[in-house]
Parts: sequence; C-alpha cells; structure tokens
Amino acid sequence: MPKSVMIHPHEVRQSRFIELDPIPVNQYSRTLADELDRYAREDLVRIHRDMAYIRAFETMLQEVKTQRSFRDIPYDHRGPAHLSIGQEASAVGQAFLLGIDDHIFGSHRSHGEILAKGLSAIEKLDDDTLMGIMQGYDGGTILRLIEGDADGSVKDLAIDFLLYGALAEIFGREAGFNKGMGGSMHAFFTPFGIYPNNAIVGGSADISVGAALFKRVNHKPGIVIANIGDAAAGCGPTWEALCFATMDQFTQLWDESVRGGLPLIMNFVNNFYGMGGQPVGETMGFGTLVRMGAGLTPTQMHAERVDGYNPLAVIDAIARKKEIIERGKGPVLLDTITYRFSGHSPSDASSYRERKEIEEWQQVDSLLTYGEEMLGAGLCTREDFDKTHAHIDAAMLKAYKKAVDLDLSPRANLYVPGNLLERTMFSNEKVESLDTTREPEVLAPLADNPRVKKLAGLSRTGLDENGKALPAIRCIGVKDALFEAIIERFYTDPTLVAYGEENRDWGGAFGVYQGLTEALPYHRLFNSPISEAAIAGTAVGYALEGGRALVELMYCDFLGRAGDEIFNQLAKWQSMSGGMLRMPVVLRVSVGSKYGAQHSQDWTALVAHIPGLKVVFPATPYDAKGLMNSALTGTDPVIFFESQRVYNQPELFHGAEGVPAGYYEVPLGEPDVKKEGSDLTILTVGATLYRAIEAARILEEKHGLSCEIIDARSIVPFNYEKVVESVKKTGRILLASDAVERGSILQTFAAKIGQLAFDYLDAPPVVVGARNWITPPDEVEDSFFPFPADILDAVHQHILPLDGYEVKSENDASVLVRRSAEGV
Repeated sequence: MPKSVMIHPHEVRQSRFIELDPIPVNQYSRTLADELDRYAREDLVRIHRDMAYIRAFETMLQEVKTQRSFRDIPYDHRGPAHLSIGQEASAVGQAFLLGIDDHIFGSHRSHGEILAKGLSAIEKLDDDTLMGIMQGYDGGTILRLIEGDADGSVKDLAIDFLLYGALAEIFGREAGFNKGMGGSMHAFFTPFGIYPNNAIVGGSADISVGAALFKRVNHKPGIVIANIGDAAAGCGPTWEALCFATMDQFTQLWDESVRGGLPLIMNFVNNFYGMGGQPVGETMGFGTLVRMGAGLTPTQMHAERVDGYNPLAVIDAIARKKEIIERGKGPVLLDTITYRFSGHSPSDASSYRERKEIEEWQQVDSLLTYGEEMLGAGLCTREDFDKTHAHIDAAMLKAYKKAVDLDLSPRANLYVPGNLLERTMFSNEKVESLDTTREPEVLAPLADNPRVKKLAGLSRTGLDENGKALPAIRCIGVKDALFEAIIERFYTDPTLVAYGEENRDWGGAFGVYQGLTEALPYHRLFNSPISEAAIAGTAVGYALEGGRALVELMYCDFLGRAGDEIFNQLAKWQSMSGGMLRMPVVLRVSVGSKYGAQHSQDWTALVAHIPGLKVVFPATPYDAKGLMNSALTGTDPVIFFESQRVYNQPELFHGAEGVPAGYYEVPLGEPDVKKEGSDLTILTVGATLYRAIEAARILEEKHGLSCEIIDARSIVPFNYEKVVESVKKTGRILLASDAVERGSILQTFAAKIGQLAFDYLDAPPVVVGARNWITPPDEVEDSFFPFPADILDAVHQHILPLDGYEVKSENDASVLVRRSAEGV
C-alpha cells in the first residue's frame, strides 16, 4: 500500500527463474576433541550434567505416570506429561549461549527446555542476582520451601528452586512457578527468560513472533526462540507466523532506528513424529523440513538442519544464527533433529513405530555418546559421572518429596469465594504507560495532526440548541470518537502499537485510523498480512513481553480465522500464569451489514462464552471514546466490537456537551440508561439501540406504553443492577441485538434476568434477534435483522397485547416451536 513501493509491469512480467541456494544439512563435523580450544573444561562437563538433569527429571515423571510412585513414594499424577526423554542434547545445546534477555517459547513437550534454559541462566547469573530473583518471585514462596534443607552454593540452591518450582507446577501445586494453573504443558519462569510453553501444536509460533516484534519496536536486547514440533509445520497459524515474521517492511520501510529483521529463531524441534503421525513419508510432503525456508524469503530464512543429538552442533548453530540476527538479518529457521524414546505421552504404546527404530536411536543416545567423548578426551572419569548422577538423583528425590507433600505444597483452594482463579481471570489494573522511562515515538505534535484540527471544528453533539438533529457530517461520530481516544493513547504509552489489514495509509478499512499515518512512525502503525491468526497471536506475544497492542480484524466474521489465538491464547494466559502475566491487548472487530452471509455477523456470544476475555460493544460516540480509553489503559484483553451501521452516528444522549474533547473513561461492565420509562424495559446490544428508540417512540405515541431503554455497552463484565432495578419498575423486559437469536448473548442476559428479577416480572424476558439463517443480501436484509416492527411484534405477541396492532411477522409460540424443530 505505501506509495514508495511501486509495482512495475515490465518488472513483474519478465521471464526468469528463481535460483535457490543450497541449504545446509547436518554440516557440523567437529569432534569434542576439536572443540577443546573453544570451550572451558567445566563448560563441557556442565553440558553433560545438564542433559543428565533433564533425563533424570523426565524419567522420574515417566515412573510416576506409569507406576504411580517414585522411589517407592506413591503419587498419582492425573495430569499430562509429554516427555522429552532422548531430546536432551537439543535443549541443552540451544540454551548454552542464551542469556536471560534471550527468551524461549515452547510446546507441550518442553520440560527439558525449561530445565536447560534455567540451568544455563543459573550458571550465568551472579549469586546476588539469583538470590534477588528467588526472594522476589511470588513473595519468596518457593525459596522458603526449599532453603531449609539446602546445602552447597547459591547456585545449588537455585537449581533446587528450579527443580521444585517446575515439578510443583506440573503437579498442580500453588507453590509452582505459575501457582499450579499452567501445569505440565504451560509452565514457564520469565526471570530466567523461560516464557510460556503451549499445549496447542504450533501455538508458540505466532506468539514468539509477537515477542520478537516487541523487542524490535521497543529497542530491547536479546533474541526470541520458538520451539515448536515438526508437526507444527502443518498448522496454518505457523505459516501465518512465518509470513508475518518475514515481512519486507521490517528491513525496507521501518525507520533506521528500528530497521532490521525480527530477532527470532523459528526452531522446529524435529523428532519425526506428530503424535503417531510421521510428517516425513506420511502426513506431509517436504521430505526435509528445512526446505520450508526457501519458500519464505530470498535468504531462505538462513535455514539449516542441525543434528540435535550433538549438543556442540546445536551450540555452534545458535552462535552463528545469533550473529545473523544481531546484524539485523533475521529471522532464522532451524530444523533441529532429535528423537523421543518415550511415547507421545506415557499412555502411548508406540504401536506406530518399530522397536528396532527406537533401539537404533538409543544406541546413539546423546548422554552416552557425548559422555564417551568426554571420557576419551580426559575431561572426566566414570567416578565423576557416578558422583554427578548421585547428586542429581538426590536433588530430584528431594524436589519430589516436597512437591507431593500436600502439607508442604497444597493445591489452590478453588472452592472459596475470591479464590485464585476468581482473582486471576482478569488483572483489572489501570496503567497509563507500560514504559515510563522513555517518550513515545511520534512524527509531529498532537495539536498539529490534520484530523485533530478538523475534528476541533465539528459539533461534539448531534443536537442543536433546540434539540433538533444536526447533519451527521457536521458532528463527531463514533469513528471520530474512537480516533480521539486512540491517538491520545499513542502520545502517552510508548509501547502501544496498532496493526492489522489496511491500517496504515488507508486509515483502516472504515476510516477510524485516518490521521494516524501522519502521527506515527511505521513501526507503531503498520499493515499486516491478511493473516488473522497471526494478527491476534502476535498481539499475545507482544503483550506477554510487556507491550500494549491494538490490533484489528476487519470483520467480526473473521474471528474464526483467529479462533485458537483468541480463545486459547489471548483469553487464558493471565489465569494460566496464576496471575503472573498481564495481557493488555485490544482487539477491534467490526460488525457489518449489507455484505451478506460472510461479512455481516455479530459473534459477540462466541467471545463472551470464553472465560478470560472482556467484551464491549458501544453504539454511541460518547461510549465508544470512553470505553476505548478504559480498554487502552487496562491490562486485560478486550474484544472491542464496533458496528459499521453507526460509525458516522453523532452523539444524541449527552446534551449540549456531547462527547468531551478531553480524556474520560466509561467503566467496562456498566450498562447505561439511555431513556427512562415506566412500562417496559428494553435492553439493547450494539446498533439496535437506535431501532429500539424508534420502536419506543411508536409504542409511546400509539399505544401509551412508556419504555426504558438500557444500552448494555459491555457484555463481559456486566453489572445487572441497573437492569434489575428497571425491571422492578416496569415488570417487563425485551432484549434486542443484531446477533442471530439462537445462542446469542441476549439469551444469557434473559436467563440471568429471569433468575435475578423473577419476583418482579409480569411476563418472561423476550429476546429479539436476527433470524437463525445466513445473512441475506442487503436488498432483503430487513427480513433478517430486527427492526422496529419486529420489536413491536414481539411486544404484542409475547409481552403485552397492543390495541389495534397488526402483526407484521407471525412469531407466536407455535411459530417458535416450528422453527426450533426445523433448526431455523
């Protein structure tokens, strides 16, 4: 879209061939003896020790899962355990050079990566820093549990801390790294640069891209590594993540201060199986996974296959790829081959592979082959190995005993009011700026912005001094109010970025962002690929790293393309972290009309159904600006619905002042009485507010029925107090929205109102929504969406008969039963 990037026909129509460079495959050929001048003896010994720690940890879990005990101490672990026995060298080799500013994201099989990265961090950090981390994490809870019987150095204490914290988390104990709410597949420990692991195959792909984006945009040190399985190569979000990560704009359009490829290694931990399916020879066609890089960038993403059964080969690869990234030439794709001796999980009998195959890999087991090389080089003796293993076994047993002891390590009590999950589903904090150490990067003063100047000349209310409607073109509309909130936040929070489809230059598909291009450098407002999963997933990673993201899906209907990222990632990480993480993301979606079945749907119920998401749907300029301000200073994920029907709608409900020019907030969760009345309550969601007002006018003028109209504004959270008070007065309630009636959020509202206000109702709550069809063409969509006549029909047929009223569309009980029976 930028005018600086011209598409010339004489260039793109030229006849030519694309030439690919050879991709290195297992090119490392040095022996341990060759590397003695590169590594200190203690480092080479530590590599073996760290692999042994991982093997012991995973073997312990294997024994617990299959025998329900360890060292004759019983424990029935009912949760998952996807073990990495056999994959130790790839994890330890990767972590060897990484510091705490280098962040790793993992998969469901990442215990080994957690331990490897943790052990590497412990080795690099000084004692004071380690003690500070242990004392400060969760108020020192883990430290108090492990220091009583500790012996040795501070680093030994830190290893006990790492083993217990990880194991307690896997066993669901409140003293675990994430208070037991993450468990085996989601554990992490950010002070060591260990970021969330992910139970969804490929789930860390786009999240890690967002993390790398945060580092690039905010000038932060370090790299990001996504450790995902080879089967993740078949997942759509993985490809979207790769396309997002390799956008040309990073190296061609962004300002010099942030220009460069993302500091990311997309590392496929390739154990040749996706559960029981084999990507090579069965479920995919790439043959050698690393060839994927050739399809993404002219540099082929510097792709390389590495022998993950040789820790030194992995260290060598990480060193070279880090250097590429430091030159701004990332991202990088690695295909790190390895093999798991155990099944996908302990219940997996490996019926899909030959025993001989497993035995062949066991013969080249990294602990054995590397250990033999160490002996051959004279770096240690078998007695040294025996002492190391004895020390590790003792540390493992000590951690296990503490982790299974319910008196020492209780689970969170989730049966009491205000329990852990009630406290951590949302963080509910207000933070004006997520980085107070620097000023926001902008192109010009806010007062000089052309759209800001233009809006200063418009009426802030939609009514003249006599209460008559002003032409919409002369007034601040919903999209203008949104713009005012958003641009002011960009001048307050330097971490805030906005991206999605058509965000820059175009000004957003519906004009909300017009004026932002003139205000913001490219790295704070940019266009993304048409990759809805990556848009949402990268926002998650950006927020996990400490930034605030405002991202947009052009239509509500596209939520399905980002389903996992919204439902399983955006919604869950605050609570799965036990409250350790924040998720300041606002995801804007517009609800269309006129555009038929795939561009005109209201899916508020879909996201409201998912715990962990806040959901709002303003219909007025005042509410849009106030809610956006609240969302953009909060620390929770907010799905921000906007109706295309009302983008140009002026403010009609706040008198002469209208939409304040300055900053204000509308609190999430509080519905608003737009019109007072005494006979019927109408609760609306979104743009149906205005049709409800028209219906109320008819009811009052022709039938003497006084209507009180309440605009929900928020869907999650939602405070029922105003609605219940209104029902106490009117005795009747009708609910209206543009969502299809079946399963809509209105049904939840109606059920809850029926429960809370049962004693005050003279008739059951009645829901008026769209028909349970596809959205038809614009020419006949008035047969589908609720209009004033539909509201009147519902009042007449289900709440209170209206004298002299003629029903437009039969909708009595028999019709409702028929439609339900037919599924329409």
